[in-house]
Amino acid sequence: MNYDNLLDNIKKIHFIGIGGSGMCPLAEILHSEGFELTGSDCNESDTLERIKGYGIPVFMGHKAENITDQELVVYTAAVKQDNAELVEAKSKGIPCLERSIMLGIVTRRYNRSIAVSGTHGKTSTTAMLSQVLIGSGFDPSAIIGGKLPFIGGNSYVGQSDIIVCEACEYVDTFLELTPYISIILNVDADHLDYFKDLDHIKRSFNKFAKQTTGALVINGDDENTVDAVKDVKLPKVTFGFNNTNDYYAENIRNNGAYSIYDFMHNGEKLCEIELVVPGTHNIYNSLAAAATAAYLGATPLEISENLHKFTGVHRRFEILGKPQGITVADDFAHHPTELTTTLNAAMNMGFNTVWAVFQPHTFSRTAMLLDDFAKALSIPDKAIISEILAVRETNTYGIYNTDLGAKVEGSMCIDTFEDITKYICENAKDGDLVLTMGGGNVYMCANMILKALSTEE
Repeated sequence: MNYDNLLDNIKKIHFIGIGGSGMCPLAEILHSEGFELTGSDCNESDTLERIKGYGIPVFMGHKAENITDQELVVYTAAVKQDNAELVEAKSKGIPCLERSIMLGIVTRRYNRSIAVSGTHGKTSTTAMLSQVLIGSGFDPSAIIGGKLPFIGGNSYVGQSDIIVCEACEYVDTFLELTPYISIILNVDADHLDYFKDLDHIKRSFNKFAKQTTGALVINGDDENTVDAVKDVKLPKVTFGFNNTNDYYAENIRNNGAYSIYDFMHNGEKLCEIELVVPGTHNIYNSLAAAATAAYLGATPLEISENLHKFTGVHRRFEILGKPQGITVADDFAHHPTELTTTLNAAMNMGFNTVWAVFQPHTFSRTAMLLDDFAKALSIPDKAIISEILAVRETNTYGIYNTDLGAKVEGSMCIDTFEDITKYICENAKDGDLVLTMGGGNVYMCANMILKALSTEE
């Protein structure tokens, strides 16, 4: 069904879960356009405070009485169909749209929507590109999956016809989008609770690419990406390390833990890019952002200066503190490829001992990629594995953290954050890195470790 004209005839919109990282930006954009918003949430958060700061009424808890005269309800995929507000809205005949559908509606209100897709690196690349475009005067709107210090949150409301957003492939939600530019960073096996196999994932990315109206910006080094879009008849801008790409990195060298490279275009050096975020994966992310910005008309100087100012995104190798000389950091990595990339970067940063505290995310992913996880967690000096976070599943796979631990020599399986914190505080030393990793709430463990070590100082 085409909902694109829906917003033309309504004024009052209610968001169930308005404080969510994907909901807050949509609310901000619609509020700026003059829509009358209300929202509800079960948890206090920085994003919720941001929403309240706009004067948007927010109800704590989901109750039927929160639905009154609203003309549209937006909800997240996490909201169950028996949610009291959703049930009440449907009983009143109020249209109810899942967040991904609303994202499609909102982004189509911009002439130049840019969707950042790929199995890994979406949030960092979206943030990098947003920072480059904002810093270069393009004044885009932006919807980012993590907090970007440069804008003080995970969204930005600009005044131009450009919007940058993440495009998530899980349950094919990115097929609700029709971008002007689609960036495809990589295509890898993930979300195997939904996708049957890698070929199924490639077919979805192919459909997504074919819904693009302007151009594709793709990782020319990634065979799966190239294969997924080989029959798409659109202009293709390629990036990577290989000089067969349109834009590529040359003369890559290190500055401590960070990277410097020559940003090349068809054999010509455009500028030097110095990153202050670690890892090969961030070179790829920056190339995607740089290639897209160049395609839109940003100058080499603007690209170089703004990428150098990029200091990272919340939960992407985010350094939280250094109590007692122990660096405590947190990262969203929850797939073996992401863990491998991040842990290799960490091991090259000169720490005495690298402690990886990993929270497996979903039973299906852990079971299906068990050997890959084990290989990744063999990289750090020390690996601690918490209980598997169930998220949207029950354990029909019969998989436990001990199954993973048995495959990682020298690792420890410690179920609770409290016990992990106690162990880290007793054993980590000055000069060590403690890195919590996972797509769930393992950041809470990082904060607990930080607080405990700081208290002991």
